[in-house]
Amino acid sequence: MSKAIALLSVYDKTNLLELAKGLVDAGVRLLGSGGTAKKIRDAGIPIEDVSDITKAPEMLGGRVKTLHPAVHGGILARSIPSDEADLKAQGISPISIVVCNLYPFSSTIAKPNCTLPEAVEEVDIGGVTLLRAAAKNHERVSVLSDPSDYTAFLKAYTSGAGDVGQALRNSLALKAFEMTAQYDEAISGYFREQYASGDLPKDKLAGPVQRIPLRYGANPHQKPAQAYVTEGELPFKALCGSPGYINLLDALNSYALVKELQEALNLPAAASFKHVSPAGAAVGLELDDVEKQVYGVDDLKEPLTLLACAYARARGADRMSSFGDFIALSAPCDLATARIISREVSDGIIAPGYSPEALEVLSKKKGGKYCVLEIDPTYEPAEIETKQVYGIHLQQRRNNAKITSELFNNIVTKNKELPKSAITDLIVSTLALKYTQSNSVAYARNGSIIGLGAGQQSRIHCTRLAGSKADLWWLRHHPRVLALPFKKGTKRADKANAIDLFVGGEVLEGGEKAAWDALFEGAVEPLGEEEKREWAKKLDGVACSSDAFFPFPDNVHRARRSGVRYVAAPSGSVMDAQCVNAADEHEMVFAHTALRLFHH
Repeated sequence: MSKAIALLSVYDKTNLLELAKGLVDAGVRLLGSGGTAKKIRDAGIPIEDVSDITKAPEMLGGRVKTLHPAVHGGILARSIPSDEADLKAQGISPISIVVCNLYPFSSTIAKPNCTLPEAVEEVDIGGVTLLRAAAKNHERVSVLSDPSDYTAFLKAYTSGAGDVGQALRNSLALKAFEMTAQYDEAISGYFREQYASGDLPKDKLAGPVQRIPLRYGANPHQKPAQAYVTEGELPFKALCGSPGYINLLDALNSYALVKELQEALNLPAAASFKHVSPAGAAVGLELDDVEKQVYGVDDLKEPLTLLACAYARARGADRMSSFGDFIALSAPCDLATARIISREVSDGIIAPGYSPEALEVLSKKKGGKYCVLEIDPTYEPAEIETKQVYGIHLQQRRNNAKITSELFNNIVTKNKELPKSAITDLIVSTLALKYTQSNSVAYARNGSIIGLGAGQQSRIHCTRLAGSKADLWWLRHHPRVLALPFKKGTKRADKANAIDLFVGGEVLEGGEKAAWDALFEGAVEPLGEEEKREWAKKLDGVACSSDAFFPFPDNVHRARRSGVRYVAAPSGSVMDAQCVNAADEHEMVFAHTALRLFHH
């Protein structure tokens, strides 16, 4: 019976001699290339050169050593009659062990003064081919790509009389595939930085590209940073300004939300995002005169389009949180919407297009540095999404659950009257949760988010936070708020802050009180607690959605205090019955959705 053959071709020679000696002692015939064979031979361990079986010398400065049918035929041959006949006809011996690791591409490009030719020279060809061939044929071949596996492999080889078992070959093959994948990613990442953006300046990336550099990551010290796709072109382009890392997190999450809102309700949609959660989101329902005043668009002379109404609602849900937002529109931005955006403090916008007039308005914002992104409306992300946390890759199927009216068919309360307007609001609030950092609870009314509690560890804290924001939203409709005598020329942000302080009832002193008084023509009496309570009683018909079940009925009671009449949440709590009873107590409508919507 012929000896088993091992092919050794490594850059990292850690533990190489111990492995070579162990294999020879186990009766294995060794073949080696270049420096690998020399190191083993110099240690007095018998080894043949690869050229002994290829009958061809190493050439091109070592670039071609193992790329030969005598090598790869021996590795890829299966234990089937036709393959064995081919080997016999060509005089090729099967190779059962491949020991290989790769040129140090990553460490080379990490050097401060690494040149492009130096990087190119470290792109391994033969080594990757050996690993992939051996891993592909792992039913028969053992592939060792990591020196730390040598000891365990030798032990298994000797104890198994030359058969290490399929389980070990499987795990070694997976490691080899992972190594080649990481190696290819390092190479493509390097050349992506060199070539994929072409010669476009960082702030003029208006053409199709595969990658764009970012100013920095989540924080200024996290450099370098980039956004890229591994195939095709980026589905968005910068028409003005340049996006940052967090800008893109907000832009891509918010566009996904508004796109789904428009698909679900056949109405244009808008979202105002901050730190990867919506501060507001809405669909395009017309504004009445009071709403125009509440949302600060009553002074605009031109008619408001439905898209403009959607953004006015989204921005007006929580103006304090929307300060410096990233905007998403589901439809091409028109002039009326651009006019509203131009007056607000905002970081950028993403939309599937812009009218020439709208783009002209937006391109002047921030002295021409306002980030204007145009996304391809036909783009569909991959089914599988991957993220990395602390060096660990996490992978899951993308959340492609569709939110439609059928989701709310399972009404579990005595009151089962769910009007069309409430269904619209439940779709808006539920879809908002799909793109909100969990835990989360959202309140909606008139096609708009009016309160959202995001990222809280406790469900009741989400419900309280969302409820308190909804309460403030409603107080901004109070006649005394609408009649606040602001001095002419008061900035919009100052008005928003002043109104928030006014409805919140904070007691101001010293310089803060003086700054407050300076905003108004004459003295302003605060809203009394009794006034607030009486006004709060007028809020009704609010929809509330939760991204997971309510663990206790206190959530239902708290939601009702903020005018909630319609509730949607998954079932699954041991307290489901008590939560339903609480809803019945308030004559609310409660739909169990059977759909959890955590988002992280």
